[in-house]
Amino acid sequence: MLSKIPAFNLKAVLRETGLAADTLRAWERRYGLPMPQRTGGGHRLYSQYDIETIKWLMMRQTEGLSISRAVDLWNEISASGTDPLAGSATLGMSNVSAAGSTSETTMNALRAEWIAACLNFNEVLAEQTLNKAFSMFQVEDVCLELLQKGMSEIGRLWYTNHASVQQEHFASGLAMRRIDALLSASPSPSRSQTVLVGCPSTEWHTFTPLLVSLLLRRRGLNVIYLGANVPTEQFAETALKVKANLVILVAQTLVSAASLQNTLQALSSQGIVTGFGGRIFNVRPSIIDYVPGHFLGTAIESSIQEVERLIKGKVKERMPKTASQSHLAALHGFNSKRTLIESTLKKNLQPLSISPEELNNGIYFLGNNIAAALQLGDMEHVSEEMDWLKTLLKAYSRPPQELSKFIESYSNAIDEQINGQGDPIKKWLQEYSEK
Repeated sequence: MLSKIPAFNLKAVLRETGLAADTLRAWERRYGLPMPQRTGGGHRLYSQYDIETIKWLMMRQTEGLSISRAVDLWNEISASGTDPLAGSATLGMSNVSAAGSTSETTMNALRAEWIAACLNFNEVLAEQTLNKAFSMFQVEDVCLELLQKGMSEIGRLWYTNHASVQQEHFASGLAMRRIDALLSASPSPSRSQTVLVGCPSTEWHTFTPLLVSLLLRRRGLNVIYLGANVPTEQFAETALKVKANLVILVAQTLVSAASLQNTLQALSSQGIVTGFGGRIFNVRPSIIDYVPGHFLGTAIESSIQEVERLIKGKVKERMPKTASQSHLAALHGFNSKRTLIESTLKKNLQPLSISPEELNNGIYFLGNNIAAALQLGDMEHVSEEMDWLKTLLKAYSRPPQELSKFIESYSNAIDEQINGQGDPIKKWLQEYSEK
C-alpha cells in the first residue's frame, strides 16, 4: 500500500517525476490533482501516493490523453470505488536507488530492441518496446536516450550502407508519430513565453525540431511548431503575429544552413530573438560564425537550457561574419551563369554511362552545395557533403572514376563560363580531386 503521509518536498517530487514545477502547480490549481499538504510556512509536502498519482497522469499522456481527460479518467475510476493506482507498476522512491543501478543497462537494451524491430520492419514489437520504455522511464529520457540515439544509430547504419533508406524511413515514421502524439497530449502552456520552432526552406528533416518542441512544451512554454521547409516570409509573419519571444530554426544540411542564414538575417533585422542548431553546425562548426542569432549547442539537452537563458534575456547579441569578397564574387558569378555551367557540364559528360536522371541529380546536388558554401564563406564545407555522395555512389555500385571525371568536367565548365571569378570553386575542386 502506498503511503499517504506527506514526506517529500517539491524539489524531491520534481526530481522523481521529471515534471516542470510550473506544470505541476498548474495541475494542482486547475484540476485539484494532486492535492499536497502544506507546512506551517506554506511549503508543499507530498506523499508517496501523490508522487505515483503524478506518474499515473503522465503515463496517460504518453498514451495520447490530454491532461484534462486523464484527470477525468482518474475521477471516473475513483467514483467507481476503485483506486486508480491499484496494481500500479511504477516505482516508489524507496526503490529508485536499486533501479538506478540498472536503468542505464535497461535503456540500452530497450534501444537495441527498438532498433532491431525497426530494421526488421516489425511495427508491433517496436511499439511494444516504446510502451515498455515509457512505463519505466520519464518521457524526456525515452525521447532522448531511446528515440534520438536510436534514430542516430539507424542514420549511421544508412550512411555507411548497412541499412536501407526504407529501413531509415520506417524508423523515422514510427519515431515521429510517437513524438507527435506526445506533443498533442502535452499539458496546456503554463508560462507566458511563446517559442516558434521549425525548419528553413529546403530543410525536410523534422525529427529534431519536433523533439525540441515537445521538450519545451513539457517545460510549460507556449510552443508553436511550424514543421519543414518554411519560407522566410512565413517565419517573420508568424513570429510578429504571435509576438514570439524566441524563434528556433534547425538545419541538417549545408544547403539548408544557407537558407537558415537568410531567414535569421531577416528575423534579426526586425528585432526578433533567434536561436539555431542542427547536424551541419556540429560537423562544420565554423559555419556558426556566419549565422546571426544564438547557437543553441551541439546536444538537445543543453539547447533546452540555452532556450531558457534566451527567453530570460541573459545572452548577448553577437555580430556574425560575412563571406570574403572573393567568395561573394564567385557566388554572384556562379548564380548568374549556373545554367550555362551545368549545360556545358552535361555536354562534356555525355561519354559517361550515367543515366540522365542520375546526372541531373548529381549536378543539382553539387551546384546547390557550392552556392551554399560560397554564401557561408568556405568552399571546404562542401567536402563533408561530397563524402556522403561517395558513400551513396558506392551503395549504387558506381565506379569511383565517375566522380573524378565529374569533378574534372565541373572545373572545366567553371573555367569556361566565369574564368577567374570562379577561383574559390576551382581551387576546392582541384584539392578535393587530389584527396
